Amino acid sequence: MTDAVKAALAQVDLVVGDVAGNTAKIIEHAQRARDVDGADIVVFPELAICGYPPEDLLFHAGLRHDVEVAVRRIRDEVFGIAIVFGFPEYDDDHIYNACAVLEDGHVIAHYRKRLLPNYAVFDEERYFTAGRDAAVFRLGGIRFGLTICEDIWSPGPMAAAKAAGAECVLVINGSPFEIESQQKREDVVRKRVAELGIPVVYVNHVGGQDELVFDGGSFVMDANGEITSRARSFEEGLHTVLLEGRTTGVVPERGLVVKPDERIARIYKALVRGTRDYVMNHGFPGVVIGLSGGVDSALVLAVACDAIGADKVRAVQMPFRYTSTMSQEDSASQAESFGVRYDVIPIEPMYEATIRQLHPVLGDRKPDATEENIQARCRGLLLMAISNKTGRMLLTTGNKSEMAVGYATLYGDMAGGFAPIKDCSKTLVYALARYRNTLGDAIPERVITRPPSAELRPDQKDTDSLPDYEILDPILEAFIEDDLSVAEITARGFDRDVVIRVLEMVKRNEYKRRQAPPGVRISRRAFGRDWRYPITSGYRFP
Repeated sequence: MTDAVKAALAQVDLVVGDVAGNTAKIIEHAQRARDVDGADIVVFPELAICGYPPEDLLFHAGLRHDVEVAVRRIRDEVFGIAIVFGFPEYDDDHIYNACAVLEDGHVIAHYRKRLLPNYAVFDEERYFTAGRDAAVFRLGGIRFGLTICEDIWSPGPMAAAKAAGAECVLVINGSPFEIESQQKREDVVRKRVAELGIPVVYVNHVGGQDELVFDGGSFVMDANGEITSRARSFEEGLHTVLLEGRTTGVVPERGLVVKPDERIARIYKALVRGTRDYVMNHGFPGVVIGLSGGVDSALVLAVACDAIGADKVRAVQMPFRYTSTMSQEDSASQAESFGVRYDVIPIEPMYEATIRQLHPVLGDRKPDATEENIQARCRGLLLMAISNKTGRMLLTTGNKSEMAVGYATLYGDMAGGFAPIKDCSKTLVYALARYRNTLGDAIPERVITRPPSAELRPDQKDTDSLPDYEILDPILEAFIEDDLSVAEITARGFDRDVVIRVLEMVKRNEYKRRQAPPGVRISRRAFGRDWRYPITSGYRFP
């Protein structure tokens, strides 16, 4: 005779701080898992009640009260199915990253996260006290252990669960997207499974939260390390699996195993999901974008249309004497192709008025970057005025390469509320544009193939100020993501003087990055939560 438990993996989008809304979604999904899917247990992600990461909201007395009310509500309203959910647990002096298992109004298990990540985008030691004990409960003849996210990345917590009698481990997670995150998660779970020989049910958040995007990718792995179920990334859903308890151990029934997307497709979906959730969760009726005719703004327009629909996207071209006919034609062509509202507002009158007003103060000094920045700031002023008047959020179009070296204008092209491609290098932007053109509503081909230019002076090219992006971007990745020294980067085949020049630009422009809007994080290290360099620094690159 075998025991069997039907588990539902609730891969859901939960908004930080929306305790009432999250709780309603948890109850709704639990009831659906019971009534439609016939599940015996439903498993929700880490800190499901308050959303992840809640940051300093955890210190707010009102949140504590709301969480306590929410836990009671779930206890009182969910019957006929066991439910596993994460929540912040408070006592007099501590906060714990905890989870509970409720069945028909009773707590049948309770667990506190033992390993608190304090690196990259994580700073859980600021908020939480680590738990100490394993937690195991029995359901349908199967003994389940509990762990939370980081616990699975080291052997101890899962080994403790097995030592306490667990035959299958449930892992609830708030694991954000990085380019290779799904493979890393599955590799580490496979390592734990190989050590202990028991299956794992892995449930992850989905959705955007500020800079972070949670990609879901929930899965079930059997005791042999084989994926028997895998949910589609970036999409909400309830995914069921039948777990059979046999004399040889717990065996997950094979279900749908969704093949992971290719690298560029994963990144593009992350940009779309992160942009959509940021715009929608903030209640904006749409977005406005300055469409220059370059590849960066072209990609942002495509992302925005895919995220919230072309009817909610407004594009504005703001030509000046240096704006090429090609840029104007390509902007109009893309706007028409994607079906967005498109306006053209020349900035020449604004620019000339500004120069006239400054003349009594600045005199007849030789033109320099000042005049270029005035052009960018005229455009920023127009776009912000449209944003203010229409309520649409302004999306900035700068990429990671530009943000790194300061090739952007404060209060000009850096103005805006969200930066979808902020963590994408220029070379990645080109790859993403080519990928997007395989999906329809194309970006004009010559936008991708022409030499990049800010078009702020005659015949300007990015390479007038920067190394070729094929050189610049690998140097930036080596420094920003790998923390390599000048000598180590040079050893990769780059000219030492070029390396020092690039790194000095990165250091010098920290003050700009501190004032930039948030954007979607897709790399191992983005400018934002996990980049904390000083603005004032006497460090010199040797």
